[in-house]
Amino acid sequence: MDTSHHLLLLLMFLHYAIGSNSSCVKILPDSSSNIVLEVGKNFTATCHLLEGSVYTSDDIEWRLENISIAKQFYRKINETAVSVTVNVSSDMSGLLRCRAAKESLSYAPQCIYGIFLRTGYPPLKPKNLSCLALQEGKDISSYLNCSWDPGSRSPLLDTNYTLTVNVLASDLTYKAECNQHLARYCVVNLETFQIHMLFRVWVEVKNALGSERSDELQKYSAYFVKPNPPLNVRVLTEVNISTSLMVTWKHPVHETVLKLSYAIRYCKVASDVWVEVPESFTEAYMESFRLQSLEPYTQYVVQMRCIGESHSSHWSNWSASVTGHTAEAKPASAPDLWRIIQPTSNNRNVTLVWKAPVKTNGKILKYYLNISQDYVMFESHTITDKPRLMYSMELPPGKTASIELAAVNSVGASPKATLFIPRSDQELPGVGDMRWSVRDEKPEPELQVEWTAVPSRPAGLHLFHYLLEWVKIPQNVHQTELQAGWQRVSCNVTNTTLNGDLEKFKRYNISVYPIYKYHVRHTLQTHFLAGRPVTRPAYIQQGPPEKGPTVTVTKSKKNSAALTWEEIPLDRQRGFITDYTIFYEIRNTKQWKSVTVSPNVHSYALTDLASETDYVVNIMASTVAGSEKGMDCTFKTMKYGDGEVEVIVVVVCLSFLFLTVFIIMLCLWKREVIKKLLWPQVPDPSDSSIAHWSPDFPIKADVPKEDVSVVEVDVFDGKSLSEEDKAVLPLKKDKYLSEEHSSGIGGSSCMSSPHHSVSDIDSGDSGQTTASTVQYSSVVAGAYKGQTPSHQPPAFARSESTQPLLDCEEHPDHLSESGGQSRSSYFRRGRELELGVLGQECDGASLTFCPVQEETSPVAEDPPALCYMQQQSGYLPQ
Repeated sequence: MDTSHHLLLLLMFLHYAIGSNSSCVKILPDSSSNIVLEVGKNFTATCHLLEGSVYTSDDIEWRLENISIAKQFYRKINETAVSVTVNVSSDMSGLLRCRAAKESLSYAPQCIYGIFLRTGYPPLKPKNLSCLALQEGKDISSYLNCSWDPGSRSPLLDTNYTLTVNVLASDLTYKAECNQHLARYCVVNLETFQIHMLFRVWVEVKNALGSERSDELQKYSAYFVKPNPPLNVRVLTEVNISTSLMVTWKHPVHETVLKLSYAIRYCKVASDVWVEVPESFTEAYMESFRLQSLEPYTQYVVQMRCIGESHSSHWSNWSASVTGHTAEAKPASAPDLWRIIQPTSNNRNVTLVWKAPVKTNGKILKYYLNISQDYVMFESHTITDKPRLMYSMELPPGKTASIELAAVNSVGASPKATLFIPRSDQELPGVGDMRWSVRDEKPEPELQVEWTAVPSRPAGLHLFHYLLEWVKIPQNVHQTELQAGWQRVSCNVTNTTLNGDLEKFKRYNISVYPIYKYHVRHTLQTHFLAGRPVTRPAYIQQGPPEKGPTVTVTKSKKNSAALTWEEIPLDRQRGFITDYTIFYEIRNTKQWKSVTVSPNVHSYALTDLASETDYVVNIMASTVAGSEKGMDCTFKTMKYGDGEVEVIVVVVCLSFLFLTVFIIMLCLWKREVIKKLLWPQVPDPSDSSIAHWSPDFPIKADVPKEDVSVVEVDVFDGKSLSEEDKAVLPLKKDKYLSEEHSSGIGGSSCMSSPHHSVSDIDSGDSGQTTASTVQYSSVVAGAYKGQTPSHQPPAFARSESTQPLLDCEEHPDHLSESGGQSRSSYFRRGRELELGVLGQECDGASLTFCPVQEETSPVAEDPPALCYMQQQSGYLPQ
């Protein structure tokens, strides 16, 4: 039940929204097509309820498209009709509907009726109608192109333009239609362009809101013709006339079709100022014309156009440009002569520079240069024309110079340019002051120079003009032309803009000279003199330096370092240096310190530095446009300051001297003690008790002393040797000599060679000291004086003393003896020694050492002698 009810309501709603096929309302006016309305006017429409409608006028609503029209524009006519009045605007085009429906829910179907509206403007009257018939080949085209001004207001509606051409006297009419909202031109085909006929032309415009017609244009057919430009235009140079050019051309159309007159215009090459020949000079039907009053040796551009005689047609377009140049004439102006003076120690270097004449009137081939000193001709030169327009000369300070310069071309010479250079002490006054500034004009900056007038000038001098000079510095030694320029301005001007091509980031010296003029009476000449210049350095544009200064550490001390750097070359400064900034740090710490100095300072001393420390330093140069750093320089401070090393050396030397003096004085004072320490007193072995002492036989106090004598035996004496010993004597001699230096207290045998006895000192050096070692030995027999020896082995005793014996103390009587033979000394009791007894008691042994028989002692009898026989390898007991 509920579902069918909702479906019924939906169907009813769609029926009301769409409407029924039969409407119960109607709108007047009514039309099956669009109803066109003029913008700006009021429009009224009325909605009528048809008979039998269930609605009243209160149920009527007006809508334009989907927008409801406000009730205030409604007017209730009766119970079945309601009208609406609106002002038409350009955006009101669309569907206007009248709708009748109940506001509350009702089952009655709504009624809707609508009409379509279109808004716009009526057409405006076309104005300024004009028509052209272009030339095609030798004839005139049959198509007439007409244009007009339709006005600035768009009609917003479809509009039709009709162009009509009526040929009078033939009653031929030609039409063309153009359907556009705002048509501005249209083309009509005349089939054949009729010459010398009268045309009547107009244009008519129509749309749904009205129509308009332009004014008629009634002219002869020639009026509508636009001919082509003149043909084959040429410009010819007249050799003998340097101020004229001959222009020739051909007619574009035959005079039977259209008789033409011409117009000519010309200008210099690279100029946009045209000069047009008066029409009165070219109105005739001609094919050539001479241009006069031109400048010699100048290129000109010529153009031409044509028009019907007496302006009976339209002007043709200008022809293509044709170039020609006039013939040469002698130069009409003098060269621009100037000088640059560079004083030296005893002379003046003068560089003459000049510019070609402004009016060269031809190609300059050479220059005539005449130089006079003190009014006497000094030298004359002919300088061929080349880019290096300069000449250098030397002028003594005490002389004047007059220079004359003339330019020469193929026709003749120019007027002379003169310049006078006075003596060095004849300096004329200059301007009061000069300053410059830069104007940042587009596209390039300009250098503005301003100065004050000459405060006073000598009598008889006339201020002729001012000369501004600019010289690039430094001059390149390889250049072939002096990089300088100058310009002259009126004497009434005190500021100007330099017209030279100044380079950016390059320094120039700008100078202002007053130029004086005076007449020389006795020569009837006019001289031009330059006053004292006022010069300022300038840049047209500054930049950061091209490179930074290179710093050098000239002297490093303990806590300071002296820095020097050279000025950056002028051609790399790129601006005025405002200051130098010194940056320094301890190496690898990145803790930079800085010091700023003025631009005229090129050395500086860093202080408060740490001793014996590595530092890194660099210098930054700055201009108003930026800065640039130089390369890093590394240095190390000293460990000691000035004078510290000298003080240390002096203190050390004085201390060493004092110590040396003290030691010498101490040695002198203690010389006896030192002598005893260095040369000790050696005891006398003869007084030693070691000769009488034996561990087995202690010394008895009651044993009387026996005399001990020293017997010297020549070991190498062959008389006391047996035959066997003589045979081995050479070998023993060598062995003995070798053992003489090797045996001692520490020898391998307790019975060493006899040469090692106490007597050996006699055969040695008498100057022997403690460096010699002497062995003291004693042999104690097993029995004494013939007593029966016991079975105990003999005892040998030796002294461990290394004290040498003095020869003078031991054997003073041997000092006078000499000889190269080695001697052996040994001791015996008694005063006498007989070699024969010794030889008899030694049982046939060669070189036997035996004690001698002495007188019988009351104490005891000596034991039998114990003899030792010398063997080849040593001494063995017998």
